[in-house]
Amino acid sequence: MAAPPEPGVPSPAEPAASSAEAATRATRSLQGLSTELTARVPQLLEAMRSVGTGLELHSTLDRICETAAELADAKYAAIGVVAEDGDGLSDFVYHGVDDATARLIGRLPDGHRGLLGALIHDPTPVRLADLSEDPRSCGFPAHHPPMRTFLGVPIRVQGEIFGNLYLTEKRGGGEFNDYDLNMVRVLATEAGIAIGNARLYEAAKQRERWIDGSVAVTTALLSGGDAEDALQVVAEQARQLSDSAAGIVLLPASEGGMEIVAVASDGPSAALGVIVPPESEIVCELLDGQAVFVEDAATDPRVLTDLARDYGPAMMLPLQSDGRVLGTLVMPRARGARPFTEVERTLATQFASQAALALMMAEAQRDRERLAVFEDRDRIARDLHDLVIQRLFATGMMLEGAQRRSVVPEVQAGIGKSVDELDVTIQEIRTAIFALQQGPAEAPSGLRTRVLREINMAAVPLGFKPSHRFLGPVDTVVGELTGKNLIAALREALSNAFRHAQAGHIDVVVDAGAILPDGRQGVRLTVADDGVGIPEGGRRSGLKNLKRRAESLGGDSWYGPGLGDDGGGTTVVWQAPY
Repeated sequence: MAAPPEPGVPSPAEPAASSAEAATRATRSLQGLSTELTARVPQLLEAMRSVGTGLELHSTLDRICETAAELADAKYAAIGVVAEDGDGLSDFVYHGVDDATARLIGRLPDGHRGLLGALIHDPTPVRLADLSEDPRSCGFPAHHPPMRTFLGVPIRVQGEIFGNLYLTEKRGGGEFNDYDLNMVRVLATEAGIAIGNARLYEAAKQRERWIDGSVAVTTALLSGGDAEDALQVVAEQARQLSDSAAGIVLLPASEGGMEIVAVASDGPSAALGVIVPPESEIVCELLDGQAVFVEDAATDPRVLTDLARDYGPAMMLPLQSDGRVLGTLVMPRARGARPFTEVERTLATQFASQAALALMMAEAQRDRERLAVFEDRDRIARDLHDLVIQRLFATGMMLEGAQRRSVVPEVQAGIGKSVDELDVTIQEIRTAIFALQQGPAEAPSGLRTRVLREINMAAVPLGFKPSHRFLGPVDTVVGELTGKNLIAALREALSNAFRHAQAGHIDVVVDAGAILPDGRQGVRLTVADDGVGIPEGGRRSGLKNLKRRAESLGGDSWYGPGLGDDGGGTTVVWQAPY
């Protein structure tokens, strides 16, 4: 009989029993793994199908979050999109947090610190049983829902890191396991494919919108609109296409620096006519043909104008063609808005090149019109000198001969008076010829003189000279900016009368003693004609431009009945403070 084993020493049968138990446990574990995988594969396939539907990028990210939360049985899910420069997050899409809680939390994570920031610089899967115990965690802001368990998986698009998928709070109080991790990793791979397709689709749609905008600018110019209307179209299209708070066009100012000549924004802007000083570092770079991209216009020390205090990221692009800088296109976004992407910068630069071409075409059109006016003035001056003055002189000589032959004193006195009148008329015509031969730069710069010059220039295409009156000290009280805009308004009103009114009489009044509705003193321009009036449904671009100019100075502009006996024709009124 065998002796019983000593205490603490296993019997020969015990190792066999232990091996059998371990094998049983391993078999049960494999069976459990197979059962869970079998149960979750259809769910995974359905999740992959759901993620792959649709092409809009933001809705694709929303769908990925929702699908991942269902697949891993998580209460919350989010995707942090890594910024292009790899520093922080450019977007943060979440699922499971209601709108009211999100408003209480406030600002979304920026990825510059904490666990989310660590995952940006080390994009590897992370699984935690308790977020608060991880040394990289920096806690949650006030009103944030409690989150303990955590699972993070990187999302790659064409081999590059797009962002990270985060899951928190496993339902039922458990922890995320290996199955959850493997399933979410597979889903993240499918999500990268779906995001890549959505980005390609969005980039194509974006390029299509910018091309349509360039076509709109070109069409606005070729349809016969004036240069200011074309610049306004450029500003409006740039604002819409770049999703900016404003679109601004600047042209080089005569006294140096750059002047804001067109603004497109939600409300009335006081920026029109503002001069950006030539000592601005940004102006120097733009005049050298360099594009300038500003992360925060309100705090950038290179921005010298107070208009930038309401803006954040901004693109400032030179309008240049054939090496010549014609102006600048500025597209600022609101403070706190997302920065411009590389794709947006490239598309905006291409748009600016097209806008520069449109600006050159507008300038060439203005030169052709100006040349036509000068040619007409030269022709009129020659006709006055070669025909009218010679005939008047010959008539005067004939009258003088008749005066000598006459013996009646009354007849001699009458003829002498007529000869004197002819001499005065010849002198006045010679003065008019001299004025016609003067260039715009040779004329005096007083507002009264500039108004008269516009009236005389308009007389050529009209076939008659508009009458005019000045009330008050026009040259002494009206400021340069208001005077400049008044001249532009007068030119627009006379141009409309020539092109559309078919008028036989035009009356121009400049009143420097006008009282504006708010009680301030100002200047009022009135241009009235007896033409056909403004037809219903006709274009109003010129009149809108007049109103925009006046409102930018704190004034107003409107139109009403004209000089016709039955109220026909049009009266245009433009007024602004001194």
